[in-house]
Amino acid sequence: MVITSTSSVTCSTIFDIGNYKTKLLKIEPQTCTKHNSPPKALLIGTPSEAGNFPVLIFLHGYLLYNSFYSQLIQHLSSHGFIVVAPQLYLVEGADATEDIKSTAEVTNWLSEGLQHHLPPDVEPNLKKLGLAGHSRGGKAAFSLALGRLATISTDLKFSALIGVDPVDGMEKGKQTPPSVLTYVPRSFINLDMPVMVIGSGLGEVKKNPLFPACAPKGVNHRDFYNECCKPACYFVAKDYGHNDMLDDETEGIRGKATYCLCKKGKSREPMRRFVGGVLVAFLEAYLEGNSSHLIAIRYGHVALPVELQDIDFLV
Repeated sequence: MVITSTSSVTCSTIFDIGNYKTKLLKIEPQTCTKHNSPPKALLIGTPSEAGNFPVLIFLHGYLLYNSFYSQLIQHLSSHGFIVVAPQLYLVEGADATEDIKSTAEVTNWLSEGLQHHLPPDVEPNLKKLGLAGHSRGGKAAFSLALGRLATISTDLKFSALIGVDPVDGMEKGKQTPPSVLTYVPRSFINLDMPVMVIGSGLGEVKKNPLFPACAPKGVNHRDFYNECCKPACYFVAKDYGHNDMLDDETEGIRGKATYCLCKKGKSREPMRRFVGGVLVAFLEAYLEGNSSHLIAIRYGHVALPVELQDIDFLV
């Protein structure tokens, strides 16, 4: 189903930078006192004005840096969210177990450590805690929320889960461990939280015949959503690729690879604005109790930065 929106209302502001002034903080473990030191290096986006704000943990994609998401993180923070983006690894193999373990450690650190690194009078509301991840980070987010590894758990409860073009991963024809997908429709029955899955229409298209697609059919957003139970929502941006929600400029060898290895759209800005906007709408609905923006998107009452290839809601 192709959805094209032609009308525009004030809700379109969620796709633009919000009203809060923001700060982007880099926290390295060795620069902190032992009591407040995070288990991983963190990139934190936060409003700089006084207030009590929901928190979102955001996990980067395979072999990427958390800094590649700076513009997306600032978009979310400008709408009143504290975003905590750990650097899960620098070099990593196919097994995502360490990613999941590190995410749990960062989550458990939030209660005692996060407040010490925020601007004065900015308070994190850990009763309103979301978990999101891009690509392999989406796999790690789903794995932790689903309890795929029984030995890893968190002290805090997540209230919302988001996969941004999630990929379960394939190696030599087999899913990389720990596997998330069961290929049984609506099988994520133990996810006691609302879920949103965002997909890219070009993610399953090869950029180069020598390399696989970045979000191959059979392990991508479509398969994740098919196993979700209500409440859940699903968006696929038609003419954009797997990395098109990253910063306009991503430097270094890994940064250049984000342009070369994945099929991409004409510009990253529209996809990044769309991902930022639907994340805001979803988090407002399920963490703040304000569903007006999500409803407007669902019924085509708002102009979108991208054309959607697919949209669906389980309610």
